[in-house]
Amino acid sequence: MFKKFLINCDQATTICDKNQYGEATIADKVKLGIHFLRCKICSVYSKQNVFLSLMYKDHAKSCKKMKHCLSDEDKAELKKNIESKI
Repeated sequence: MFKKFLINCDQATTICDKNQYGEATIADKVKLGIHFLRCKICSVYSKQNVFLSLMYKDHAKSCKKMKHCLSDEDKAELKKNIESKI
């Protein structure tokens, strides 16, 4: 019975990614917890994955507040470059 809760590192990283987005089941979370007890590398991967996601979300929030537009001169130059390559 216990063997069905043992997973390899590839399965653990997949479950870790699913868990981060709220798609992991309770059984997946139990399997992941058991895997973390014996595999510290996957545990570190999980912590780094969460950290990077939080950093990205913070950056994305600040980036959404800024308006990113090309100036009319930049648009004209880009259009000229595209037309010259056609």
